[in-house]
Amino acid sequence: MTTISERWAKVSARVDAACRRAKRRPADVTIVAVSKTHPASSVLEAAAAGATDFGENYAQELADKIANVAMAPDLGALRWHYIGRLQRNKARFVAGHVALVHAVETVELAEELAKRAAGVVQPILLAVNLAGETTKGGVTAEGAATAARALAAVPGVRLDGLMTMPPYSDDPEASRPQFEALRDLRERLVEDLGLPLPVLSMGMSGDFEVAIECGATHVRVGTAIFGTRS
Repeated sequence: MTTISERWAKVSARVDAACRRAKRRPADVTIVAVSKTHPASSVLEAAAAGATDFGENYAQELADKIANVAMAPDLGALRWHYIGRLQRNKARFVAGHVALVHAVETVELAEELAKRAAGVVQPILLAVNLAGETTKGGVTAEGAATAARALAAVPGVRLDGLMTMPPYSDDPEASRPQFEALRDLRERLVEDLGLPLPVLSMGMSGDFEVAIECGATHVRVGTAIFGTRS
């Protein structure tokens, strides 16, 4: 059975190889190690192996894990990401505590994050549901410009880019059209709205290499690093 350290090394090597194919610098791609449902000890093992960015889907679990990991000695600064759908009444657990909130789609949530961030500007991403899946949140591609403009106008948050999650498939190439569509959408929004939008959060354990080839700056990798969730 492979360890978290060994799996981290393999994922890092695969990211580097994907960057070489795409003629990109590995330093320009952030691996967000998705540690949801895994214990704080697993986070510490991944951090010891070199991981610096960790993603959580549940607000209370995020708060508990930040507190537990903070007690570990000789640990460098970690960056936390909230990658799930966030309820407004849980914003207090997230705002001001994470480097990036990956899935914001309403002004109301952005305003709540700004309110709870205690004077810190909270970076956020606009979630885009390119496939129109009813089980997932996010705005449509057609509504992205209006949503991006509205989020960018909320004081106390900073719209840094876009996030998407394609339909599940066993074939990584099935995600390529979605990733290319998000990249093209970002380029249009940059031109039309005059916003920098440097971040593209897309790609998970099954398709992150394709996402990198399509321009992802952040890939959210859980199972390939931590193993199957219990």
